[in-house]
Amino acid sequence: MVKNIVILLFIGLLGAGGYYYYQNNYTEAATDTSIMVPVKKGPFKISVIATGELQAARSEKILGPQGMRSVGIFQTTITDIVAEGTLVQAGGYVAALDRTDLGNKMKSVQTDIEKSQSQIIQAQLDTAIQMRGLRDQMANIQFSMEEKRLEVKMNIYEPPAVQRQTMLELERLQRDFMQAEDGYLLKKEQAEAKITEITASMQQFQDQLEQMNKLSGAFTVTAPKSGMVIYERSWNGKKGPGSRINAWDPVVAQLPDLTDMISITYVNEVDISKVKITQPVDISIDAFPDKKYEGRVLSIANIGEQRPNFDAKVFEVKIQIEKSDSILRPAMTTANEITTRVFNNVLYIPLEALHSNDSLSYTFLKKEGKYTRQEVLPGPSNENEVIIKAGLTEGQQIALTIPLEPEKILIDILSDEVKKRYSKKLTSNSPPPTGNSKKKNSSITKKES
Repeated sequence: MVKNIVILLFIGLLGAGGYYYYQNNYTEAATDTSIMVPVKKGPFKISVIATGELQAARSEKILGPQGMRSVGIFQTTITDIVAEGTLVQAGGYVAALDRTDLGNKMKSVQTDIEKSQSQIIQAQLDTAIQMRGLRDQMANIQFSMEEKRLEVKMNIYEPPAVQRQTMLELERLQRDFMQAEDGYLLKKEQAEAKITEITASMQQFQDQLEQMNKLSGAFTVTAPKSGMVIYERSWNGKKGPGSRINAWDPVVAQLPDLTDMISITYVNEVDISKVKITQPVDISIDAFPDKKYEGRVLSIANIGEQRPNFDAKVFEVKIQIEKSDSILRPAMTTANEITTRVFNNVLYIPLEALHSNDSLSYTFLKKEGKYTRQEVLPGPSNENEVIIKAGLTEGQQIALTIPLEPEKILIDILSDEVKKRYSKKLTSNSPPPTGNSKKKNSSITKKES
C-alpha cells in the first residue's frame, strides 16, 4: 500500500515537473517568435521619392503651316504622321494635315476672282454704252449749234429782237454742249473708278489664292533637321493621327536633343519645402531597372497645381541627369530619390520598431533574454527608418513586432538630464549616447499596433 502511494506521488511529481517545463518552454518559444533586429549605426539619408518622366532639355519643334489665321483657318487635323521614335533626315516627311478647309477656302476665293472678272467686263461694257450715248448727245448739240450759227448769219438783216432771240438760242446750245462735255468726263472718271475698285478687289482675291497655294505646301510637314520624332504633348495627351492642330500653336512634333535629358516630376506640397535646387538625386529607369543614374535638382516651381491622380496640390520639379546615355528616350518613367538631408554616424532603427503614446516614445529592448520598454528620443525619419538620438546603443537587439503581454513589461525611462541634452533638433553628426536611466514598473497603456 505504501509502495503504491510512493509510486503515485512519484508519477505526480513527474507530471508537475513536465507541465512546468512545458509551460516555460512554450512561453519562451512564444516570446522568441518576435522578430529581432539590431540597432544600426552609420550614415542616414532622408529622401523625397517621386515618379517622373524623361524629357529632352532642348528640342527642335516641328511646326505645321504658319499663317492659317490670315486665311481664316483656325484648326486642322493630322491625317497621317510617322511613328513616334522614327529617325528622319532634314527635310524628310513627318506628317500630313487635312486640307479640306483650305481646299474649300481656295474654291471660294477662286469663285470670287471669277466673279470680279465678270464684274470688270460688265462695267467696261456699261461704260462703253454710256460713253457712246454721251458722245452722240454731244454730236447732236454741236450740229444744232452749227445750225444756229448759220441762222445768226442769215438774220443779219432781221429786226434786232429776232437777232437777239437767235443769239440766245445759240448760247443755250453752247451751254448745253459744255454741260454734256463735263458730264461725259465725270461719267468716264466714275466708270474708271468703279473698274479700279473691282480690279483692286480681284487683286486681293488673287493674293489670297497665291498665299493659300503657298500654305497648301506646308500642310505636308517636314523635319527642319535630322533627329528622332517625338509626338508633341498637349493638355489632352499626345498629338497623333486625328489630333487637332491650332493656328496659334501649330506644333506637330519635336526633335529632342537626346544628349541632354531631364526628368519632370511632381512633389507633394507637404514635401516640397524639403527640396532645394542642386540637391543630389538617385534616378532609376523603369524600363531598365539595372541602370542607375545620378542627377541634380534643376528647378522648382513657385506655384503648385492640381494634377490628375494626385489628391493634393503638387509642385513641378525638374531634375537634370548628369550623364547622357543612348538608351534614354523621352517619356520613359523614372523613379527619383531626392536626397534632402544626410546624417553621418548616427543610430537608427526601423520605423516598425518604434512605438509611442501621447507622451512617450519607446522600443522593446531585449537584454539577457528579457524585454524592457526602453524610452528613446527619436529624430528625423525617412521612408523606412528613424534616427534615435538617445536611449539605445549600436548592436542592441530590439523587437520589430510587439512581444506578448506588453503591458507587463517594465519601462526604462531616460533621465531628465539626457532628455534636456538631446531633445533639441539634431544638428551634429556625433553618435547619441544612451545616458542614465531610471527603471520603474510601468503603468503606461497604449493601443499596440
